[in-house]
Amino acid sequence: QVQLVESGGGSAQTGGSLRLSCTASGDTDCHYDLSWYRQAPGKDREFVSAINSDGRIINADFVKGRFTISQDTAKNTVYLQMNSLQLEDTAMYYCKTDRCAMVSDSGINYRYLEVWGQGTLVVVSS
Repeated sequence: QVQLVESGGGSAQTGGSLRLSCTASGDTDCHYDLSWYRQAPGKDREFVSAINSDGRIINADFVKGRFTISQDTAKNTVYLQMNSLQLEDTAMYYCKTDRCAMVSDSGINYRYLEVWGQGTLVVVSS
């Protein structure tokens, strides 16, 4: 069973930067699609950014070039570089996977699952 562990959260001032990391462990034969979600106090969890095992990226509109997702497939780790942080970026940030790709001589096979990390807290203050 894969586990996702986030790190890198903390406090920052408006306009500052933080880099979040999420590492998948426990089943390293698969290359995981990894995504970031966030949940602000009193609000629903919302999608932030995702990167597929083949490198395709999807961003939420509010990212607006401020956040950059990247991955190190060898480490099964995804990063979220967050720049120009705003007060409204304060939230618990969660990592999620819902698909992994297993590459073999016969091609790529996908396994579907849903696993969330425990989250890492980001607090932005003025």
